[in-house]
Amino acid sequence: MSDRLRVLLIAPTLSKEAIGEAFVAFKWAEALSPLVDLTVATFQSPRHSPISEQLPQARVVTWPRPTVLDSNPRLRAMLKPDWPIFARHVRRWLRDNAREFDIAHQIMPQAMRYATPLRGAGVAYVIGPLGGALSTPPAFAAESGAAKWYTRLRALDHLRLRFDPFLRRSYAEAALVLGVAPYIRDHLAPVPIRDYANVLELGIEEPAPERAPRADGQIRLLHVGRGVRTKGLRDVVRAMGLLKDRRALHLTSAGAGEEIEICRAEAARLGIAGRCDFRGAIPREEVERLYAQSDIFAFPSWREPAGNVLYEAMRWGLPVIAAARGGPDGIVEQGVTGLKCPVSTPEALARDVAEAIERLADDPDLRARLGAAGKEKVLREGLWPVKAEAMAGIYARALGR
Repeated sequence: MSDRLRVLLIAPTLSKEAIGEAFVAFKWAEALSPLVDLTVATFQSPRHSPISEQLPQARVVTWPRPTVLDSNPRLRAMLKPDWPIFARHVRRWLRDNAREFDIAHQIMPQAMRYATPLRGAGVAYVIGPLGGALSTPPAFAAESGAAKWYTRLRALDHLRLRFDPFLRRSYAEAALVLGVAPYIRDHLAPVPIRDYANVLELGIEEPAPERAPRADGQIRLLHVGRGVRTKGLRDVVRAMGLLKDRRALHLTSAGAGEEIEICRAEAARLGIAGRCDFRGAIPREEVERLYAQSDIFAFPSWREPAGNVLYEAMRWGLPVIAAARGGPDGIVEQGVTGLKCPVSTPEALARDVAEAIERLADDPDLRARLGAAGKEKVLREGLWPVKAEAMAGIYARALGR
């Protein structure tokens, strides 16, 4: 008989042909399948190849994915209207199959608002890594624009953690709860959970090549992220405005959204339009080239649950500038892998980002030291086989082994 753990991994969507949570769930399943006896339970999308073919080393249980709200993917991602259907499928299936497993793991959804179908099923279980639940700092609210009505549902998460009996039982009965960063433990304070650990949900495939040195005297800043106010691009543009006399500084942005035109206008108003390049949505390979060609990754996102692009930049050996809030506050080690800026007001954040840029621009040895430490951290923690080994250890810890 095999002495490997028998693990059930559940996620409503999981596919290597998807993006976002579904792709991350697939990567976890792919990395875990050589280490444990893995069973995956998920929806099968009619648009994707069979999950059983994508994960040949795992046992796969699927149900047809509902197509509710397919015409509005952003709304669908936020509301997850098919979650109750998925949860019902899992509960019914576990009535006959729970004894086959040592432990179960609900790896997605990441948001802290979905009561698990694993509670009361007769198998020890892990939930997470959980993320989200960050609010907009009050001083930034006026610049954040009118949010879609469904995004305001996030405000209910804290109330539900205090008063929703099903959600509270989901976390209280878990053998172990995972969060993407230390702030998640604070959010879960109203619930008497048994055990907790931090695990960043994203990993990397392989080390990046060494970046070729440049001798042109320019300092190239890079920002990668959706064009929304929370990602901090406007704060970097304003920091560039404070440093407008430093002609060697150049900023490139990769990402699309309503914020891009606002930042373009801001750069023109500050007199730095000629040193700001807004690329919009670009192919992945072009983003990788930008990492290779840049000197500093400036990403002061102040409502970031995890900060996966920080991992990408650190993989390339880039020193990073981040906000001391949310996921980035847990990823970046101050003065070791990057520089962190406190979040109070837009004016203060722009000043602090400008100071961080200036400090890194004037000290190539500091850039090299922070970049090397960041790359070492990512290789130590972020490669998928390494993350899978650590997760197998978490399962053993949850079982008291």
